Amino acid sequence: MTLSRPYDNIFEALEDDPAVAESLRIRSEMMIRLRDRIAQEAVGPEDAARSMGVTGDSIKDLMSGKIDRFTIDSLVNMLFRAGIHTELILRQAA
Repeated sequence: MTLSRPYDNIFEALEDDPAVAESLRIRSEMMIRLRDRIAQEAVGPEDAARSMGVTGDSIKDLMSGKIDRFTIDSLVNMLFRAGIHTELILRQAA
């Protein structure tokens, strides 16, 4: 009988490297917040891009969930320009 290992999030199941999984999780959360803000504001990709200081293609990639196209730095900048405060909490890993 094989016992499955419980995962805290999907990225742990997809990635062998826990550091990469953590980066994916963080970027995913940031992208979801940005997508929600764009939907809430009901603006088109070009208007959203202009307000966040990125290209329309970047907004299209964001809305399509292309996580590999974004760094944490770029997402922090986009969140700030979208009026979303980013807070960092660091704690010892389990």
